[in-house]
Amino acid sequence: MPAPALIHEPVAVLAVLLSFLGFLFWANQQAFGQKIFKFAPLLVFAYFVPTVLSNTGIIPLESELYGFVKQWLLPASLLLLTLSVDIKGIIGLGRNAVFLFLGATFAIVVSGPIALWACSSLIPLEMHDQAWRGLSALAGSWIGGGANMIALKEHAGASDSMMSVIVIVDVAVANLWMAILLWFAGREKEMDASIGADRTSLDTLREKVATYADRVKRPTDLGSLLLICALGIGGAVVATALADVLPPVGEFIKGFTWVVILVSVFGLTLSFTPIKKLEGAGASHMGSVFLYLLVATIGAKAEFSEIAKPENVGFVIVGLVWMLLHAIVLLSMRYWLKAPIFFVAVGSKANIGGAASAPIVASAFHPALAPVGVLLAVGGYVLGTFAALVCSYMLELVL
Repeated sequence: MPAPALIHEPVAVLAVLLSFLGFLFWANQQAFGQKIFKFAPLLVFAYFVPTVLSNTGIIPLESELYGFVKQWLLPASLLLLTLSVDIKGIIGLGRNAVFLFLGATFAIVVSGPIALWACSSLIPLEMHDQAWRGLSALAGSWIGGGANMIALKEHAGASDSMMSVIVIVDVAVANLWMAILLWFAGREKEMDASIGADRTSLDTLREKVATYADRVKRPTDLGSLLLICALGIGGAVVATALADVLPPVGEFIKGFTWVVILVSVFGLTLSFTPIKKLEGAGASHMGSVFLYLLVATIGAKAEFSEIAKPENVGFVIVGLVWMLLHAIVLLSMRYWLKAPIFFVAVGSKANIGGAASAPIVASAFHPALAPVGVLLAVGGYVLGTFAALVCSYMLELVL
């Protein structure tokens, strides 16, 4: 059993993460910080430095805090970020959002069997029977999330020992890809200019949100801050209570997926009421605080010490090749469509990561775009099992 981390009490871990995030935003206002964050976006540091802290034993890899942040602060964040959403603007984003989301799903289905075929010699013969079964579960995770992963595990008959390896691959490769997508967010304009991408709909949406925020901006007062917190946390509590009694819709929409859908509906509904004016008092800023804390806790949970074990290396390489092919397909589609890099990032994470990370990546481009990540993530849940079953059949043919 590993020794406890140097700082392990949940409140103390929270203090460390908040202090670190506060330092990052302070540095972003300094000349030296602006030079650093021009090369690597602030969100990348918010993601990877907690990983270093947890993997070196300063803070724990597992903590009650991490579960609390995902269960309560993620829904609160989504509600607050959608208060000032522009529905017409999101709809106006057009075909690229749908095409690249579906392209991401297609890329995962096709790239998995190719990666396994190309790297099959790296997997011991005695593990071949379980290899395709475990990778089928990984396909479920990468087209939807945890619930889809379990469904494919049961369908393919992957053993518990194989699943422990697959979880390592899932966390390591998906986290690395997420960091790359966050890096893209800091270079979107240059990347889009390089292929002549049409950014009109994105820039229009951002401008409308920014204009509205400036129009309603006012000094923050205690009453407004309390109302913002009450809306965010209260909405998360109500959504969680309703999710406990709402019936599942197939294998996809249940539990936490219901929570995500409900808080998004709450936020969208409130955006048509005078409560939307709370954006002027900092509603989206409070939502962003919760979201950055979620980024930090996701990074803290990533354990990389298991990657180098001999029995895991072959599977990690399969995962890396799989993700590389996924990226090549999406970037090729983007070039053909002349689409902004935003649609690649959010379309990919709506599949690989779902509702927990798609809004993070979307909001890295702009807080107003977080609902796009939520909506596409729900689509990922729905497609997950069906598309992964096709991938599972193809994986079995390889071995």
